[in-house]
Amino acid sequence: MIVEPTNKSVTELKGLHLYHADISNCSMRVRMVLSEKKQPWTSHHLDLRKKEAVTPEYFGIHPKGLVPTLVHDGVVHIESNEIIEYLDERFPDPPLQPSSPAARERIAEWLQTATEVHVKAVKTVIYGRKVSKMLHKNEAEDAQYRSLQRDSELLAFHSQATGGGGLPEAKIRAAEEMLYGLFQNADDELAQHRWLVGDQFSLADISWIPLHFTLIGAGFPFERYPHVVAWADAIRERPSFQEGVLRWCAKF
Repeated sequence: MIVEPTNKSVTELKGLHLYHADISNCSMRVRMVLSEKKQPWTSHHLDLRKKEAVTPEYFGIHPKGLVPTLVHDGVVHIESNEIIEYLDERFPDPPLQPSSPAARERIAEWLQTATEVHVKAVKTVIYGRKVSKMLHKNEAEDAQYRSLQRDSELLAFHSQATGGGGLPEAKIRAAEEMLYGLFQNADDELAQHRWLVGDQFSLADISWIPLHFTLIGAGFPFERYPHVVAWADAIRERPSFQEGVLRWCAKF
């Protein structure tokens, strides 16, 4: 998704510039694709622990204050799964989608599902089980966030997760139940072939492996899914995982 920034300084940037965070699973996707494509890029790292994304300057680049944001020759791209699709189209070697229309449709479904469950499942479990205290906002930080954020879903989420008493246990458990079903689907797919969509490593794998990595850190029971475990072990050996994930976040 392309947006028109109110912070016009970024429109002067040349080449690939990535605003990202070490612990952000969405940032991990984009860093992995840039590594797979062997594309040079300029890092603009934002420390989420220090609330470095909660500033008027950054909200002027990304209207929701989320990471990552890709700026390519002054054009601002947001939404991580759309960014990785853009990068695969713009830099087609090596391809991260097969030529088959049916396979590409399946990849699109995996990416769409990852987007749909990001806040209500993945983010809920990660914040509820791991990072709420780390990313807690004090009164002044919460007021700053509320003055900048216009997205109602994110306002509601962060009012509980980082600005209040924490997410309700029932909400966290419901999110976990949703993820149990999704990773069972992934395990069933991976019982039939090496990667999520057939035998070619693709954007689907890159979209989902950061979820696996961060959910491990939140104590998610992946031992239930042996094929997912083997899939993740294989991806960990790829240079793009080491460069795009472990270089920035050795352990979540």
